[in-house]
Amino acid sequence: MKDFYKQSVEDVCSHLGTDPDKGLSSEEAKKRLEKYGPNELAEKKKKTIWRMFFSQFTDFLIIILLVAAGVSILVGESVDAILIMIIVVLNATLSTIQESKAEKSLQLLKKMAAPMARVLRDGIVQTVPSREIVPGDIVILEAGNYVPADGRLIETVNFSVSEAALTGESQPVEKTTDLIDQENLPLGDRTNMVYSGTIVSRGRAKAVITSTGENTELGKIAKLLSEMEETQTPLQQNLEKLGKQIGMIILAICAVVFLVGIFEGEPALEMFLTAVSLAVAAVPEGLPAVVTIVLALGMYNMVKRHAVIRKLQAVEALGSVNVICSDKTGTLTKNEMNVVKYYLHPSIILDQEQIKSQKSEHIEKLFMGAILCNDSFITVKNGNRVTSGDPTEIALALAAMDYGFDKNELEKRIPRIHEIPFDSDRKMMTTVHEFEKKRLSFTKGAPDVVIKNCSKYMAPDGEIKVLSENDKNEIEQANMKMAQDGLRVLAVAFREIGDDYSELEKDLVFLGLMGMIDPPRPEVKDALERCRTAGINVIMITGDHKITAQTIAREIGILSENDMVLTGHELIEMDVEDLVKVVDKVKVYARVSPTDKLKIVEALKKKGKVVAMTGDGVNDAPALKKADIGVAMGITGTDVSKDASEMVLTDDNFASIVAAVEEGRKIFDNIRKVVYYLLSCNISEVVTIFVSILLRLPLPLIPVQILWMNLVTDGLPALALGVEPAEPDVMKRSPRDPKEGIMSKEIMTNVFIGGTILSVLTLFVYSWALLEHDQIELLRTMVFFTLCTGQLLHSLNSKSIKLSLFKVGIKNNPRLLIAIAGSFALLLGVIYLPILQNVFGTTNLTGKQLVVSLIAAIMIIPLYELVKVIRYRKKE
Repeated sequence: MKDFYKQSVEDVCSHLGTDPDKGLSSEEAKKRLEKYGPNELAEKKKKTIWRMFFSQFTDFLIIILLVAAGVSILVGESVDAILIMIIVVLNATLSTIQESKAEKSLQLLKKMAAPMARVLRDGIVQTVPSREIVPGDIVILEAGNYVPADGRLIETVNFSVSEAALTGESQPVEKTTDLIDQENLPLGDRTNMVYSGTIVSRGRAKAVITSTGENTELGKIAKLLSEMEETQTPLQQNLEKLGKQIGMIILAICAVVFLVGIFEGEPALEMFLTAVSLAVAAVPEGLPAVVTIVLALGMYNMVKRHAVIRKLQAVEALGSVNVICSDKTGTLTKNEMNVVKYYLHPSIILDQEQIKSQKSEHIEKLFMGAILCNDSFITVKNGNRVTSGDPTEIALALAAMDYGFDKNELEKRIPRIHEIPFDSDRKMMTTVHEFEKKRLSFTKGAPDVVIKNCSKYMAPDGEIKVLSENDKNEIEQANMKMAQDGLRVLAVAFREIGDDYSELEKDLVFLGLMGMIDPPRPEVKDALERCRTAGINVIMITGDHKITAQTIAREIGILSENDMVLTGHELIEMDVEDLVKVVDKVKVYARVSPTDKLKIVEALKKKGKVVAMTGDGVNDAPALKKADIGVAMGITGTDVSKDASEMVLTDDNFASIVAAVEEGRKIFDNIRKVVYYLLSCNISEVVTIFVSILLRLPLPLIPVQILWMNLVTDGLPALALGVEPAEPDVMKRSPRDPKEGIMSKEIMTNVFIGGTILSVLTLFVYSWALLEHDQIELLRTMVFFTLCTGQLLHSLNSKSIKLSLFKVGIKNNPRLLIAIAGSFALLLGVIYLPILQNVFGTTNLTGKQLVVSLIAAIMIIPLYELVKVIRYRKKE
């Protein structure tokens, strides 16, 4: 049987073979446990630490480095091999540490299941482990209980359940046993069902269990999480693509050099060693480590901006996000109900500020009813209000307290002596109080029900007047208008009574309507405006009703006149391909389920969007994991949502997402600068060696010198480039095309231009040195010094891909200046310290030799500035 909510209690119990008065027999329960399995969630097999570690060696660039290390060992260059392996192992270790913290979602889902549950078996109530509950069991539920499995309600008494973690709806849901004859009803509207992992907020009930374990709604989410494949972030895809491109270029260069040498009659072994030298020169050994460190520094900076990054690559991926799918409750809103509008008859409408300035017997009576006919608890600790109870009642009590009442003091002064609790049939609650030697009853509830039971109303001047049918119609219209504005509306009434409590809810005096809503966060509007400026589309996804969602979306500026709103009911009838056709027009999704959210993310990704999904409930976890970036709320978020995400906001502030996006864009810019710098430097080494071979000159550099340049000279400045401040337009440009890699055509052109200029300057020094000297170590030392110094100074050119160094300035990143100075000191040590001369094959340079090399190296700045000016002006 499907859709148990559409079946009567009798049909459901008959189908499940159970007696609603006695439950299952212990013997039958045991048989069903063997048949259906325990009521728990299956766990995905976890990766071992070693498996995580070795999986880091599958990247194409890492494979190239390992091959280079192997070849270095074969040709006797063990120092090169050791240095390469240190970098590779360090990079793999850092990545493993990050990954080992990630996959805990299913374990946290398990924690949400109730450890014990009360069931009716053999005609008596027993307490059993929740894992032993089976379909057909009759469970007893009371306030504060976790619901242990999905079930159809068969008895309810003043029963409501908080389903926020599963549906996203902020208000507890009033439950009934009534049959609901509607197709494709969202979970939040199935008011005769209860679901595993939700919490009973009020009353008591009996339910017959319909699904356990993986077949529950919670289990379906767990299954989605366990089956979902990890998706690569744009940075991972870009680095993988870049690694393959570099690998292909290296193989091509090595093959050409080897063949040219053989054609020229050079010994095959010598040409093989030369080709290996070129390979070592071309591979940016430090790139994986530098990118990892830059991302780690980005993670540290984001913590300062209230965003904790759980997965390293997500730091950069935030910068390419062009769609944010945001949950409403607790993310765009405060996750607390506030009374925002009041209606006093006849036709007086007041907002929060207006009513505070009105002092009258009428308004005082209204607030007395709101605060006394109320079961919430409010205490003040260290100046802060601590609340517990139903969110609606808390909102009413806080509104009265803001007006000037003290709930605890009022309850002592006007004690409750009798009450009729709220129930879903009457839709009202009534309390009786001793007040000034009189007895007053206060009633609050659904406006349509309360108004029907009113015969009088209190006018603004305090006079009690007869309530006519026209008056009732006016109040009903005010109620409808407030409801259309997305407000949850309650009516408050009172009457004086004697000793007879039989008709407490008849002949009431109408006091007013109170409309409340979960208001937007005050900083959200500004954050959304920044998103618009940055070309980021924000979509609201919520479990709340359509009208409420529309109201909030319009107020904060997400929804405009021509935008679409879709509900979960409409989404059920659409497949992903149908949704793809309209997804660009939809700004609000209301009453959605976990599978709906997945469908939305999939449709957006099919449209080529880079999607960030925010959320805080269990229902959000699959979509958080499926999205390019999952963003969980740190305060109100469930552990499940946090563990399925890449980023957690420590302040639950939507504005922090925007700050993180800005940081992500800056980080991508800086990674691009780092890659550009490293590759242009490596190209200069390749061109220098390649031209020397073509001219049949001695090799200008040996492998250990090349590796030293790539690790030390490139490494420190590259790290400093990774923390460059953001460029001024970082949040004023559209998101980067996700298909655009780190190396665009423009940047690749700059790489070859910069590398060629460096190599020409170096070859000039090499030519001059050949004319002056014939000592091979001296020649190589001059080439080594010129190329190293030129690369260090080229890092200044790399501060901006497009803007002139004189526009960017050199003082805004002192770390880069320190890195250049430190690396230059190390370079002088390698050249002039005897112990290092033996390792690196260098020798002392005279003053003249040093000046010639230094002048050639410095020329990289004015020459490349000229290139920037020409290319920048051409683009302008």
